[in-house]
Amino acid sequence: MPDVIGIDHLYITVSDLARAEAFYDRVFTVLGFRRNQFELHGEPHIQYYNRHFGYVLRPARSDLPHNPYSPGLHHFCLRVERVEDVQEAARQLQAAGIAASDAAPHPGYAPDYWATFFSDPDGIRLEITNYRQERRERHDHW
Repeated sequence: MPDVIGIDHLYITVSDLARAEAFYDRVFTVLGFRRNQFELHGEPHIQYYNRHFGYVLRPARSDLPHNPYSPGLHHFCLRVERVEDVQEAARQLQAAGIAASDAAPHPGYAPDYWATFFSDPDGIRLEITNYRQERRERHDHW
């Protein structure tokens, strides 16, 4: 059986590529991602990437708004190592003009769950959380 070892990339469709680029440039600069641009089938794409995966923006082909409660993506959560990293990410995102929530504990999800939440210009919800003990144990004792 093939062993899935991670997420390779995500493709996000955006209503306004320039507006999304301005937003994600700030977000992914805070998070230490690199970026490149390319065309695929004549359409411009912008990719943000780190050592683990890519997050690609492409123009939408429809003007329907994103609805996180319709079938499809509800939110995308990025993981950082420590609670302090969540706190620092929230501070840096806010300083970059991103309307990120203050980092806060969410014990209803897990006893050691901390997160910051924000949305992109099309309403795609994003989250940054810490690498929690339950996730570490799952990884280490699979």
